[in-house]
Amino acid sequence: MSIIATMAKHARLSVGGAAWASMACTRSQLRLDLTLGCGQTFRWRETGDGHWTGVMGGRVWTLTQTDDRLWYHVYNNNKDAHKEVDNRKRKADGSAQQLNKSEKRRKVNIKEEENDIPVIVKKEGEEEMLVDYFQLNVNLEELYREWGLADPHFKHISNIFTGIRMLRQNPTECLFSFICTSNNHISRIQGMVDNLCRSLGMPLCELDGTTYYDFPSLLALADDSVEALLRDLGFGYRARFLQQSAKQILEEHGPDWLQGLRRAPYLQARDSLRSLPGVGLKVADCACLMSLDKADAVPVDTHVWQIAKRDYKCAAGSTQKTLTDKVNRDIGDFFRQLWGPYAGWAQSVLFCADLKKFQKLKEMPSVKLEDDKKASLPLKKAKLKMKNKKLDQIEKPMSVCHKKESLHHKID
Repeated sequence: MSIIATMAKHARLSVGGAAWASMACTRSQLRLDLTLGCGQTFRWRETGDGHWTGVMGGRVWTLTQTDDRLWYHVYNNNKDAHKEVDNRKRKADGSAQQLNKSEKRRKVNIKEEENDIPVIVKKEGEEEMLVDYFQLNVNLEELYREWGLADPHFKHISNIFTGIRMLRQNPTECLFSFICTSNNHISRIQGMVDNLCRSLGMPLCELDGTTYYDFPSLLALADDSVEALLRDLGFGYRARFLQQSAKQILEEHGPDWLQGLRRAPYLQARDSLRSLPGVGLKVADCACLMSLDKADAVPVDTHVWQIAKRDYKCAAGSTQKTLTDKVNRDIGDFFRQLWGPYAGWAQSVLFCADLKKFQKLKEMPSVKLEDDKKASLPLKKAKLKMKNKKLDQIEKPMSVCHKKESLHHKID
């Protein structure tokens, strides 16, 4: 392992800022904490206040954001590290006249080395990778507006949970990660995916003592020894599903089959995935939505089923005790009819808003209102009257929203 990789620390925007690049992106178009923390990916961790580090496209990234920009730092891989050192030495020996304009733009402030952050030569295509991964070509603000007009409940929730986007993940990583989700919770799934990468993936770099690995290839997952290895790591029955699914893909379809499903119609892609061991409707829909460009795929689990019944009075499966395939399809059709061609994206907002880890966000507006009321007590009568008048103006739209929401439920 290279010296640079071993000594490296997780990058922070406030330290060694010259090693960062950025692009225009508002929080209403993307919120990293909600998008990366809502359970659609298991490879990202918050490694500093508002800084997220993870693996994407075979490289390790740290991302953070300000109000109107998305900042990114890409680390040297182990296999690249010595090559990058040699490149930097050659550039240092050359005169300024020998550096072309693009190389001048890539020069990095030497202060980074003082903070043990590897000097980065910015590579072309990194911004394009982010645009593709976060699907930033999709105008999320416009989608939120359309969903809010069609659905008062969504409008109420979306005022708090802005900027939640669907990722466009690598199909192999997405599918095999979600095979691990069966009867599982997010923190344990993260641990299983980490073990899967550590055992079968290629090491990329080490930061603050943590080694980051690429996701295993289909060939690595399909090896006959994999099932026993994963059972020893606590994967249980999922170990067989992972190994057999990889083997079936390679033997019956070939290594490019999953990528090719991006061009197939949604129902065809979903049914094709369901032919694999351990892939039911929910896992297939997750892969379709989060890696295969099927924005109308609506993954339904018991959590989403409860949202449909509680918040939308959806009658699908009201007499059922278990989530059958028919109930799954009926709920998906219900939301597709309500939200349109990007129904899977809208569903992810409500799913995120219902997670326990994000409930504090719902409490923030009410806490602020209580603080405002307490602060108004010492004021003179005239100021108090003006304060109450302003509060009334704030509360009226909320009550109208609730009335519309109730009407919407009665219609459903």
